Amino acid sequence: MLINEEIKAKEVLVIGPTGEQVGVRTIQDALTLSSYAGLDLVLINPNGTPPVCKVMDYNKFRYEKAKKEKEQLKKQRANMAELKEFRLSPVIDVGDFETKLRNVIKYLQKGDKIKLSIRFKGRQMAHTDLGRDVLIRFASRLSDYAEIEQQPKLDGRVMIMLLTPKKEK
Repeated sequence: MLINEEIKAKEVLVIGPTGEQVGVRTIQDALTLSSYAGLDLVLINPNGTPPVCKVMDYNKFRYEKAKKEKEQLKKQRANMAELKEFRLSPVIDVGDFETKLRNVIKYLQKGDKIKLSIRFKGRQMAHTDLGRDVLIRFASRLSDYAEIEQQPKLDGRVMIMLLTPKKEK
């Protein structure tokens, strides 16, 4: 954006610091007006007839603009939660279960989605209910941190369940 002496137009439509229209002025009058107010003359719309300028504090304007962009980026990041996958076993031991649980809680607190999967090998396919029980037990232990997005579903030899972090109130 062009400010103060950088503006090359002969006449500009001036908008005051509170948003009121001052009118069409020569560039010298507009610069004098802005210097009396102790503010900057900023070219808002160079394509207008005449070009539109506003009397404002340019540094404050830049700061607020950067703050808005940073906030939008933060919101965008929140929408792009990653999907973390954890593999369990239908015959998982207590220690492994607790370790995976702690790791999943860390990712849920960051806001990531969790995909839990169990791969059945050989004769384990005859006991898919054991795998389903492990996933349900895992999800019930995470009830304070996560909600079930997709119930356990068998896809070939793999059973999958999706968890999403609970929204904070």
